[in-house]
Amino acid sequence: MPGERILVVDDNVANATLISFLLTAHGYDVRSAADATEALALVAEFAPRLILMDVQLPGMDGLSLTRKLKGDPQTRDTLIVAVTAYAMKGDDERARAAGCDGYLSKPIDTRTLPGVVAGFVRRADPDGGGKP
Repeated sequence: MPGERILVVDDNVANATLISFLLTAHGYDVRSAADATEALALVAEFAPRLILMDVQLPGMDGLSLTRKLKGDPQTRDTLIVAVTAYAMKGDDERARAAGCDGYLSKPIDTRTLPGVVAGFVRRADPDGGGKP
């Protein structure tokens, strides 16, 4: 849903730039962070509706950061979608167990990403049909 705030957390600058460009072109308000420390600062300041969370981050990994955000009453309702290039059997279950609301594998399909993001936001909207 255009206008929604999205945070892209990815230590790969090319990935973060591509995702940000695609979503900005579809009307989303997008910011990016390269690690957990930067992400936590942006979450407090920017209050994103959705976070696209790389699982492999330097320092605190994406699933640990997800647990931290989902454990905080201020951020527990923020949608978090795990994104990983190292998709292995069971990763989806581990992401959901950490509190992620969804899971995407890299490489990102540039043709479908905006629609996928819109689907997550729409299903999580109280008037849009419930959480994915």
